[in-house]
Amino acid sequence: MPGFEIFGEEERRQVQDVLDTGVLFRYGFDAARKGHWKARTFESEFAARLGTKHCHLCSSGSAALSIALAAAGIGYGDEVVVPPFTFVATVEAVLLAGAVPVFAEIDETLCLDPGAVAQVLTPRTRAVVAVHMCGSMARIDELAELCRRQGLVLIEDACQAVGGTFQGRALGTFGQMGCFSFDSVKTITCGEGGAVVTDDADLYRLAHQYADHGHDHAQADRGAEDHPILGMNARISELNAAVGLAQLRKLDEILARQREAKQVLKDALSACPAVQWRWLPDPAGDSATFLSFLLPDEERARRAAADLAAAGVDGCFYWYDNNWHYLRRWEHFKRLKSPARMPQTGLPEFAGLAQVQVPVSDKIIGRTISMQIKLSWSDADIAGRGERMAAVLAKI
Repeated sequence: MPGFEIFGEEERRQVQDVLDTGVLFRYGFDAARKGHWKARTFESEFAARLGTKHCHLCSSGSAALSIALAAAGIGYGDEVVVPPFTFVATVEAVLLAGAVPVFAEIDETLCLDPGAVAQVLTPRTRAVVAVHMCGSMARIDELAELCRRQGLVLIEDACQAVGGTFQGRALGTFGQMGCFSFDSVKTITCGEGGAVVTDDADLYRLAHQYADHGHDHAQADRGAEDHPILGMNARISELNAAVGLAQLRKLDEILARQREAKQVLKDALSACPAVQWRWLPDPAGDSATFLSFLLPDEERARRAAADLAAAGVDGCFYWYDNNWHYLRRWEHFKRLKSPARMPQTGLPEFAGLAQVQVPVSDKIIGRTISMQIKLSWSDADIAGRGERMAAVLAKI
């Protein structure tokens, strides 16, 4: 991770196909495009890989989340359960839908704890967004069963976990809808791009319409189509889709390289008594984009993060101080400053957002360090990195 590390002739050839036709738009211009349909081909191949019936490629993972919430009918006043450890886009999508985010604790999977989710449900809860953080899975079978029993919509945010599985089934396919990101630093990249997947034909139809101004896509001439719903523009261009298509075809190679590198590093740290590995509900399904481990307490985790950086081990994230991925630093959510007026701020349920406390998650994230696995590392790079990490962590 990320896919841009292995750009090559495959990406150039796919992009050149688009430039040769001059058709950058994903719809129409059938004769001019000479049979090249990059977004459509990506959707077909990605759906086949995941084993899902429908896929819609869109402009970003953030857009995918908004599309999924809209298609599922989530809106004003609805409560949506989210984790405090995720990229901010997960919560932004809930807020922009007019809904109220409700934070539940994570466990040592670094993802939602199903028991904690059950504790925060109210009569206004409509959905749960389960985020598969740092390349690996939540306890998605338990979350899916909880949502089924409670009649809740389950949306999977698999933006960081493309290629991950649980018991042989692709992450993103357990809920009503799954969301993926293909931005510039993801495992596979379109530069900017995302996708929503589902087995539900009605949800797919709504997602496709919503992402293109409500067009019904029922006519050969897109300009003659009806607009059954309101929508927005979350379309991807053929250029972005072309890059992503080449990257998608490299996914098996990417996963194999990540998993091999991660195992070498885990072996190198196996003799470090302070290191506790992140809990993986299904180790075989880990996409291995990150090596995540916990230390005994916050003090030692902070010291380790500083010492690793001093030893030249780059790419390590101490999430507890990160202002993109953990609730503790999301001050803009607490004051909810936005040019747009959000009507849900007047709801009594919304008033407590600034006072959210997640002490269990704080203790877990305060002890956690994650290191990004890079595709550009040579065998010597990986071995040397493991030696430097072991030298640091053995002393913690």
